[in-house]
Amino acid sequence: MAFWVLLAIVLIAVFLLVRQHRTTRALRSRAEAAEAAARTVAEEERHLVEVRLPALAESLDHRPVEVPGPRSPEAAETHDRVLALFAHSVRQATERGEQSARATLKSMMRAVQSLSNEQQVAISAMQERHDDPDVLAGLMRVDHMNSQLNRRAQATAVLCGSWPGQQRSASALTDVVRGATSRIRDYLRVNLPAESDVAVVSRAVEPVVLAVAELLDNAARHSPPNTSVEVNFQQAHNGMVVMIDDGGVGMTVEELNRAARLLAGTGSNDINRLGDPPQVGFAVIGVLARRYGFRVSVDTRSPYGGVRAVVFLPTELLTRVSKPTMPDNAVALPPEQRRQPRPDADDAAPGRTPGGLPRRRRTQPADQGSAVVPAPATQRVPTGLAAWKRGTDSGRATTPPPPVAEGNTQA
Repeated sequence: MAFWVLLAIVLIAVFLLVRQHRTTRALRSRAEAAEAAARTVAEEERHLVEVRLPALAESLDHRPVEVPGPRSPEAAETHDRVLALFAHSVRQATERGEQSARATLKSMMRAVQSLSNEQQVAISAMQERHDDPDVLAGLMRVDHMNSQLNRRAQATAVLCGSWPGQQRSASALTDVVRGATSRIRDYLRVNLPAESDVAVVSRAVEPVVLAVAELLDNAARHSPPNTSVEVNFQQAHNGMVVMIDDGGVGMTVEELNRAARLLAGTGSNDINRLGDPPQVGFAVIGVLARRYGFRVSVDTRSPYGGVRAVVFLPTELLTRVSKPTMPDNAVALPPEQRRQPRPDADDAAPGRTPGGLPRRRRTQPADQGSAVVPAPATQRVPTGLAAWKRGTDSGRATTPPPPVAEGNTQA
């Protein structure tokens, strides 16, 4: 009897031991699986934080970066929701930052333009009071520099959503290019085309002037200082073409692709993404071209080895004028290009130059022993500067456009 009791106890013990072993093995397997899952989740989260989110942030900054996928398919759904939320938050923050930056810059540039206009009024008043040719030449140079400052402020304001800010009457295409030339530093290097009876309609004059000025400034700055910038017109079946050729080093494929995006108005208008310092020229031209319906390209090789910029003005932006006017700043031409106007009654008065300035008379011989330092090219043309002043005086007879609702100021 005792034997059977002992045997039963032994069998029960063996059964319990086997069951415990199986339970322990199952628990160990579960623990290992849970540990592996936790390790996978940790690695996936590390991959999300260290690789996927930074790549997504770079791609949201308009960079050609591919966002890697998840390592584990189980985490795809959850992490994709995280990425979507992150991208949405970044876009909202970026838009708020860009809007704030544009509003701040627009306000600042309006203040700068206002001060620049007041300065031009003061300079014009001084030009009316003084009859010394040297003083007038100095004032005209200051006026020219002020025009360049105003153009830069105007371009930045346009990039931030503002409008050009000036409204003009229809102007001959030659005068539009002349006005654009007068707003750049190296205006003496620009060879203007012959007079044309084709004119730009009133609403597009100032935008085209600003766009051509940016192209001329870019051509002059990126070509050797001893070369000229050639401007020519060409008739098209549905418009006119303004061609600007420089003798620079050209552009790389990457630069051409970036310029094409900006000139089409599809590139980024955020100044923070336009380089340091910001290169706003192409971006401003793209905004103006998209608003007013003309096209600009720089993907053609210039016959002088540099870049040919092409501005296509469709028929809708063109009209005809019987006699070319000068609604904008005229510009001094190199001596071989200057054509002296026929003196009128005032110009023919004694003591007056053909340009209308008082004729300077020497009262004593010049000091032959003093060394004469040649002045820069922009300081050797007082007669040309006088012609430039006459153009600026007529160009300032403009009226501001009617107020535009802020909701319509975005490019």
